[in-house]
Amino acid sequence: MGLFTKDKKIMGQVITVNVREIDLNPNQPRKYFDKVELESLELSIKENGLLQPLTVRKKSDGRYELIAGERRLRACILAGINEVRVIVEDRNEEESSVLAIIENIQRCDLNCIEEAVAMQRLMNHYGYTQEELARKLGKAQSTIANKIRLLKLSDKLLAKALEHGLCERQLRALIRLPEEQREKAEEYIYRYGLNVSETEKYIDKLLVKKRKADKPKWTFTAKRLYINNINRTLETMKKSGIEFISEKHEENGYLEYIIRIPHD
Repeated sequence: MGLFTKDKKIMGQVITVNVREIDLNPNQPRKYFDKVELESLELSIKENGLLQPLTVRKKSDGRYELIAGERRLRACILAGINEVRVIVEDRNEEESSVLAIIENIQRCDLNCIEEAVAMQRLMNHYGYTQEELARKLGKAQSTIANKIRLLKLSDKLLAKALEHGLCERQLRALIRLPEEQREKAEEYIYRYGLNVSETEKYIDKLLVKKRKADKPKWTFTAKRLYINNINRTLETMKKSGIEFISEKHEENGYLEYIIRIPHD
């Protein structure tokens, strides 16, 4: 009971804890931390200290789990700082996961792929619908749907697109292509430095070209096959005793059949 009371007292308070007592949030959506920015923050913290406390929650095992501030925590560790100031929030695992995403989105720290992966993870883990997740994140439902659609692209392609600096709209354009064309198209977009408008026009051209290629071609053999089918049908009708009058005309490159069957 005493421990419970003690925990309640520190909720919302700024306290000092050892960095070794803080566990990283397993649901942290941000996976990439720029090395140069991290080193710059390290130098700033060495010079000025940690100006903004980290946000953590107290776990049942007595340790702390990071909610917000992983970049600052990493920089403190690089700077050799053993103790940091933290704000302890009364949050459960689900709330912590959602807050981690919100904090990163608000700070524009996530790329569109990290956002999509994080949103999908929340939906899978906590059973949110797109509409429910949109309300929690303060986003339009269409925004959530568009982000998650990015995951239709393969992991390999997403990794390359991230490395090449393609934006969300360019990735959405790639989704319109058949899977076997996407990787080659991504390479073309990167090689020639296409912007969003140019990318969309390029994808449109590829789709038009594919539709033309997929359009069935009427070969002489195919035409002859259909003509033979008509002739066989007429022969079958004749053998079955069905009365009809048929005429066949060939004129100006066209073959015309006229079949008249009397009403009963």
